[in-house]
Amino acid sequence: MAATTLIDRALIRLSGEDVRGFLQGLVTNDVSLLAEERPLWAGLLTAQGKALFDFILWADGDDVLIDCEREAFEELAKRLKLYRLRRPIVIELEETLAVHWCSPAKAGVQDAAATGPWRSPGSSLDPRLPELGHRWLAAAEEPAQGWLEHRLSRGVTEGRAELGSDKTLWLECNAAELNGVSFTKGCYVGQENTARMNYRSKVNRRLVVVPAEAPGERTRIHYPELGLAVEHRRVEDLGNAIIPSWLAPALSPQTAP
Repeated sequence: MAATTLIDRALIRLSGEDVRGFLQGLVTNDVSLLAEERPLWAGLLTAQGKALFDFILWADGDDVLIDCEREAFEELAKRLKLYRLRRPIVIELEETLAVHWCSPAKAGVQDAAATGPWRSPGSSLDPRLPELGHRWLAAAEEPAQGWLEHRLSRGVTEGRAELGSDKTLWLECNAAELNGVSFTKGCYVGQENTARMNYRSKVNRRLVVVPAEAPGERTRIHYPELGLAVEHRRVEDLGNAIIPSWLAPALSPQTAP
């Protein structure tokens, strides 16, 4: 069995009447763009535009699967049910599938026709950043190794331990740079403040990955086994933060070469 299963992820299935229309008014990305092999990264925000949950949406016929943190799936499902009201939509844990990942080196990212133990026919490049590798949904196999280090080395943050819950504005999570927000789709929860920040180009703080032997006062979470931490810093005080190529242009002229 291939060691590709992300065991810290869970899947929530939404089925019923106009599931995509329901999500379109809630999440940050444009659900009309969702397709079988085009997943979308998105967030569910507070009214003030702060991140509550981040997740990847997958199309499955008329259904939508939400690829989310396993530790957060119950709270996310509960919040979605609150928004559902009387809509005939079923929101439940999908237990027959799991989220899989493999690194670009194993997937053969440059070969779009590649298949085999490291590449599923239904796989897709991570919608946030191609360098993160391939993801797909299938029955669970052996746990994947190396995902956390691979993701952090690319400067990508995710999950409530890193993004916080009602602590960080969505654009401070680098959502615009990582394809996690639509500025043309219309209203969703938290849209007004998110759009205002974008149009005024006022993203004053960023979540960044930094080398760290111990946690500091700005640390969200420290990974001692990797010597890395996630911190919430002002853009003029990024210091020793990892500034990947996908983020540098957004920080110009402060820190970009």
